[in-house]
Amino acid sequence: MTDLTGGIVATVSTPRERPIGPWLVALGAGLWGTESAWRIPLNDVFDANVLVFWEHVVLVLCALPLVLPRLGELRNISLRAKLWLVFSGVAGSAVGAVLFTKALKLGNPTVINIVLNFQPLISTSAAALLFGDKLARSFYAWAALAVAAGIMLVDFGAWGSRSIDTGTIYALLCAAAWGMSTVAGRGVMVEMSMPLASGLRVMIGLVAMTVTLAGTGLLHGAALWPVEAASHAPKVVTQLVLLATLSGGIPLMLYFKGLQLTRASTAGYFEMMQTLVAVLITWGFFHQALAAYQVVAAVVLLAAVAMVQRAQETTALPDAEPVTAPAASAR
Repeated sequence: MTDLTGGIVATVSTPRERPIGPWLVALGAGLWGTESAWRIPLNDVFDANVLVFWEHVVLVLCALPLVLPRLGELRNISLRAKLWLVFSGVAGSAVGAVLFTKALKLGNPTVINIVLNFQPLISTSAAALLFGDKLARSFYAWAALAVAAGIMLVDFGAWGSRSIDTGTIYALLCAAAWGMSTVAGRGVMVEMSMPLASGLRVMIGLVAMTVTLAGTGLLHGAALWPVEAASHAPKVVTQLVLLATLSGGIPLMLYFKGLQLTRASTAGYFEMMQTLVAVLITWGFFHQALAAYQVVAAVVLLAAVAMVQRAQETTALPDAEPVTAPAASAR
């Protein structure tokens, strides 16, 4: 990265914790929670892999103006961060989205969104092991309360009427993919600017989805744009754009900016705002009413993630100032 004076800024990978950071993650995750409003009806039109492919096509078109002017930054990015970016693009942007899409198609939407609350357990454990994130003494109690509140958001009537079905298994795999992607995203954001990281992430995702479609025999016109899509083209295109932008690109940029200022062990719990919003969406759009205990659980979830942030602030390392070196000569 370069500063305004032309010097090269060496990004220090010391974990930073700013009060605004976790809430940017929460805002991005909350907007991600709106995707059920578009993804569920689009599931009736496209194969899951094809839907995620089109989602990435729109995202890449939006990302190109942000990425192209910043490609020079890659010369100053370590191989480690680049590998984290590839993992984030494949596991988080492509594989995770496909697993979530299939889960929504095969399972109860509310149950599927609740299962994702196991994601922070994965990201916290991985962040502590890979980045050495310190966990405050009170962290465990508030984290456990957040997970318990997330689970309590489920409609137990729907849960009790079905076994651990295929949709739930897909959701558990999705939680694993997204949990590790949170850690990978943190590994990227300590060295890379937010517009470049978020743009390259979806580009890698598009490459992964193109290879997937080619390997599954879906990279042809009839599969990419089926009769149902052609007969309702304006509606389908609108839903695709909303899915990719309002519920995709915009929250991704907020999420990555939040990760610049938040450790992965903290960010994972603020991502649970996705569940809260998703439950509200299934209530408002698909008429799955919230019971009184679900409302209480939502309030407890908000309070618990706020306390996670407060607990983690006590272990945060002081901010490291960027180190500026003279600009290197052109080669």
